[in-house]
Amino acid sequence: MDTKKLITGALTVFVLFVIITQPKRAAEIVEIGFQGISDAASGIGEFMTELVR
Repeated sequence: MDTKKLITGALTVFVLFVIITQPKRAAEIVEIGFQGISDAASGIGEFMTELVR
């Protein structure tokens, strides 16, 4: 079996396990991730705005 497929499968099983056994914690982790992405996008937007000025 290809190593990449094995790692992807194991990671998928782990993520599903965490979601099933600890849904509240999984939701918190997803929220933190999306907040980080939002903050990064906001920072890039501010940088580009200042660059244009």
